[in-house]
Amino acid sequence: MDTSNVKAFIFDVFGTVVDWRTSITLQCEKFGETKGIQRDWASFADAWRAKYRPYMDKVSNGELPWTNLDTLHRMGLEDTLDEFEISGLSETEKHTINQFWHNLKPWVDSVPGLYRLKGKYIISTMSNGNVALMTNMAKNGGLPWDCILGAEVAQHYKPEPESYLTNVRLLGLTPDQVVMTAAHQGDLLAAARSGLRTAFVPRPLEHGPDKTPDPTPDPSFNVVAKDFIDLAAKVGA
Repeated sequence: MDTSNVKAFIFDVFGTVVDWRTSITLQCEKFGETKGIQRDWASFADAWRAKYRPYMDKVSNGELPWTNLDTLHRMGLEDTLDEFEISGLSETEKHTINQFWHNLKPWVDSVPGLYRLKGKYIISTMSNGNVALMTNMAKNGGLPWDCILGAEVAQHYKPEPESYLTNVRLLGLTPDQVVMTAAHQGDLLAAARSGLRTAFVPRPLEHGPDKTPDPTPDPSFNVVAKDFIDLAAKVGA
């Protein structure tokens, strides 16, 4: 990819920058130990995450007014607790569990790779996560963002075009000056339809060792890298 005109890399976060599944599983396991609740917490994490898109779709199609991801996660948590027959938790305990999304651990290459990219480019979130969630996750995980952007700022969830273009505009750039970076091909294809450049960084373990997605990249992507350090090297950072 010719990077002479590129000014910024913006990033999907859940799955691309952080290992949400392991992080949620471990935190739920620790909570379960303190409460004497035994469950398959990896399956719990998967089931909770599966509520993510359906609830966002309710916002996008107008069934719900604009609602940030913390609130949607809480709605999904109620469903998942019922599904796993977990009852009797206080509102404070449910809030504590919901906050687990604020403390997701980065993949091992994420922080060093982001620092390298930051040395040459603006780096920002382009996540469906709300600003408080992204800020706390960055603080807890040492993620060196230049700014926090995404769906809450745009008041549109990905893959709506407004989600990408609002954040490009707020950076004072044009779409061709911005590279959307993600492990999810649909996210990148949607960004490309809005004129952004694309970087694919597969995370084959995002959904666990038994659910490896097809890593074959769409031929339209501008750059494909094995991790963030490889990405930095390929774009001269």
